[in-house]
Amino acid sequence: MMSDAVELELALSARKGGAATRLYRQDIGGCLDGRIGEHGLSAGTLSAWVDKLTGPLADLKQAHATGSLPLLRLPLEEADIVAAEQALARLSSGAKLIVFLGMGGSSLGGQALAQLGGWNVPGTADAAQRTRPRTRFYDNLDAGTLALAFKNVDLATTRFIITSKSGGTPETLAQAIAALQAVDAAGLGARSAELFLGITEPARAGVRNGLRDLLQARGIPILDHPTAIGGRYSALTVVGLLPAMARGLDVRALRAGAQAAIDQMLSATHPSACAPAVGAALAVALAREKSTRVMVLMSYADRLQRLGAWYVQLWAESLGKGGQGTTPLGCIGPLDQHSQLQLFMDGPREHAMTVLRVVNADPGPTIDPALAKLAGIDVMAGRTVGELVAAQSHAVPEALARAGRPVRTIDIERLDEATLGGLMMHFMLETILAGMLMGVDPFDQPAVELAKVLTRERLAK
Repeated sequence: MMSDAVELELALSARKGGAATRLYRQDIGGCLDGRIGEHGLSAGTLSAWVDKLTGPLADLKQAHATGSLPLLRLPLEEADIVAAEQALARLSSGAKLIVFLGMGGSSLGGQALAQLGGWNVPGTADAAQRTRPRTRFYDNLDAGTLALAFKNVDLATTRFIITSKSGGTPETLAQAIAALQAVDAAGLGARSAELFLGITEPARAGVRNGLRDLLQARGIPILDHPTAIGGRYSALTVVGLLPAMARGLDVRALRAGAQAAIDQMLSATHPSACAPAVGAALAVALAREKSTRVMVLMSYADRLQRLGAWYVQLWAESLGKGGQGTTPLGCIGPLDQHSQLQLFMDGPREHAMTVLRVVNADPGPTIDPALAKLAGIDVMAGRTVGELVAAQSHAVPEALARAGRPVRTIDIERLDEATLGGLMMHFMLETILAGMLMGVDPFDQPAVELAKVLTRERLAK
């Protein structure tokens, strides 16, 4: 059946008119021996691994039907979007800067979405975004950075959104307390309820939630973090939607794209008709059959750079258990062609690549022929920068294939909210199915919890 599954498309039915719009196309042919030789999988071998997902795929469909995996029902929810919109509107009144505080899954998904709206991409803010408060993320705890974080900002026009699912993450609590102290020192403590917003789990009897206690003591509003959706899977909850809204993105379109991925999964009569299932089988098969140890995600768009960071946590924290898993690596093209491609093509045969390409990307500047000739790049004369990037994004997978290195391509028709929502849900489903295929729980993180316990013990000493 793999001849039919080499290329799989994800389509989204438009809200008006019913026309189907293709979001992206996945091509796994560059991982098969017919294209890359002995270092690729045979179609028969991959088919056998895909077949093993028949049961797990049925389990996911059942989880959707019963609601036992809330992530699969999330894209159709509306009430949380409305609550987030109202909370952000109140918080943004009089604001010039919104600071997001949180760690790992409480930040990376929001960064990936905000970047689609131009965050952390220099010079890309449009006219509408310039009328909105600026956005800033503090997603790592560094004493020196935190000491300076609030010294050179106008705290009267700065707002803080603090996210911790459990409410007990020490790093986030330290950030929150530092921000509250800075506001107090500026004489603004009485306005804490206007300046802060929290996201954490609802109160539960017998369960301590430090962030909730801290914020409630000041009357600071709190949005509920879904209890059954873990941090690294929370990008399409209010955790990620608030940064997206802050950048002016259409969050309903994000969820519509995610729903398209779920719909494809639900309608698939066999795993070979489900793009995330094929991706999951491919990753596990390459690891087991070809000793692949590193999964590289290389995106050819600046606006997808933080998607790579989000993917790294999703894959690593979900699957790295019991001696199993592969190391995820986020890269950006063309930058990492000049820093890491040598290793991927000529180093140990332990890398498998996924290349994300944008088909209808902005063409960018056109290169002046006279200047191109003067610079010795006559081949670029009269061509756009977009043509150069597109040529590279196709040449690299071809070069990898010729070197016998497995490479999957995902071609994005248009980089917008629906596509990014579809991609994120694709990778979440792919990760969940890979975990089920490997026999590990893709939702827990026991090693991380142990590190938290040991950190507290060390501080207590």
